[in-house]
Amino acid sequence: MYIYDKFDHAITRERVAEFSQQVTRRLAGELSEDQFRPLRLMNGLYLQLHAYMLRVAIPYGTLSTKQLRKLADIAKKYDRDYAHFTTRQNLQYNWIKLVDVPEILAELASVEMHANQTSGNCIRNVTADQFAGVAGDEIEDPRIVSEVIRQWSTFHPEFSFLPRKFKIAVTGAPKDRAAIQFHDIGLHIVKNDKGEIGYAVYVGGGMGRTPVVAPLINGFVPKAEILSYLEACLRVYNLYGRRDNIYKARIKILVRDLGPEEYRRQVDEEWKHIRGTGVDIPPGEEERIRAFFAPPAYEKIAEPVAAFAEAKAKYNAFARWVATNVHPHKVPGYGAVTISLKPIGGIPGDASSAQMHAIADLADTYSLSEVRVTHVQNLVLPNVKQADLFKVWQRLGEIGFADGNIGLVTDIIACPGLDYCSLANARSIPVSQQISTRFADLDRQHKIGPLQIKISGCINACGHHHAGHIGILGVDKAGVEFYQITLGGAGDEKASIGTLLGPGFAGEDIVDAIEKVVNTYLGLRTTAQETFIEAYRRVGAQPFKEALYGRR
Repeated sequence: MYIYDKFDHAITRERVAEFSQQVTRRLAGELSEDQFRPLRLMNGLYLQLHAYMLRVAIPYGTLSTKQLRKLADIAKKYDRDYAHFTTRQNLQYNWIKLVDVPEILAELASVEMHANQTSGNCIRNVTADQFAGVAGDEIEDPRIVSEVIRQWSTFHPEFSFLPRKFKIAVTGAPKDRAAIQFHDIGLHIVKNDKGEIGYAVYVGGGMGRTPVVAPLINGFVPKAEILSYLEACLRVYNLYGRRDNIYKARIKILVRDLGPEEYRRQVDEEWKHIRGTGVDIPPGEEERIRAFFAPPAYEKIAEPVAAFAEAKAKYNAFARWVATNVHPHKVPGYGAVTISLKPIGGIPGDASSAQMHAIADLADTYSLSEVRVTHVQNLVLPNVKQADLFKVWQRLGEIGFADGNIGLVTDIIACPGLDYCSLANARSIPVSQQISTRFADLDRQHKIGPLQIKISGCINACGHHHAGHIGILGVDKAGVEFYQITLGGAGDEKASIGTLLGPGFAGEDIVDAIEKVVNTYLGLRTTAQETFIEAYRRVGAQPFKEALYGRR
């Protein structure tokens, strides 16, 4: 993974010292909350319903075990002994005291971490495929360009005060595991007819009150020129993006209003002016960064491991866990293990300090000391030998994270909702817990097959409900929480926005409604292999509407 250089260390130390002074002034009453707000947001600090929340950046979701242990220690010392992994591959502390924030930031800096640009109208944490560097289907490791973008965008003078927040995601394989078409800019690493590597660039995607699947703006930007092209994209946005209306300030609105063709034309015009002017990555710099992501020293494993096959034959639960939670690795004899942070009845994405320490121990022992955070609120041990999978599964069982449910109905995304968030209209966490409990039976989960449920507590869509095969949106009706259902969303390379089925359901009825949707799918699929999203795209919304609301 990338190691800070002297510039990274310097700007992180300076930012901690600067914000420490600002916190002191706020506590002394020298700054009002209105004056302090933009300063704290620049440092990833939010004021939620009950306490401050600090969002820590985990660039492209990559963590060392040293960093994970530090995150665990901070949770124990300054929070309520747990932390929350988010859909942007970040981590949040939900119960932070303002007086402790400078100390927390200093502790983060000691392990090359920070909260810079995790909030505010700037380029936020760059996300990537959680299997970057180990997936056999990738064209190139997306972490390399993600790190290039991180360095280019950090405190960029032109893009520190954009019209609105800005999010970039990168995927390096034909299979999109980073939901790039729901980002302000999504980069898909591709090869052209000459075999040269470049980037397909999607601009103007997003969720929220106006969900949009990003259009393709450029099918191939040469690798060496990606920064100047991104700069051109952002300059057009900075020039024309709405600053008078927060609801129309995202780049998706600009691209929609201009039209993709006109936006593309203006970007190309701007690109002509800045190409070759020193914006792009200097010669040799990509190679320097690439060296940090060189493959580790894998063992050569020539033959299948007999003990692994025997364990699968003997323990059905282990075999199922392997089927759902172990992703194929590019190196024979290895697998990438996804740790489900979605135990039955648990809070999606939460982990205690003890659990984080245990996962760090597992990574040191079995995964070459590396951990990844996924954009669906789980963790990954990217380099586990096949011979060690059974031991890893057993150890995960000891800490409550051995559920073999990745990609299944209980692998639910949920935002913090009204339990924490001051913007929310309804609770998300209890609904996710109730659905998880209702579908707890693992036989039933596997019978249902791949199914993504995503829950948001308000229209800001932090739970990504628009991209859920089943999406749930909490709304407020005269002070009562109701939940709308959308179907047919997807965040992969066939990205789509879910369709609203009809009126919302009261809190006590939403789980029954979800069960009715699932049972309707099981009744209409043509084979046991036809997934929910495939069946929905074949038959449309009408059978589900009739099941929920009757014929109209």
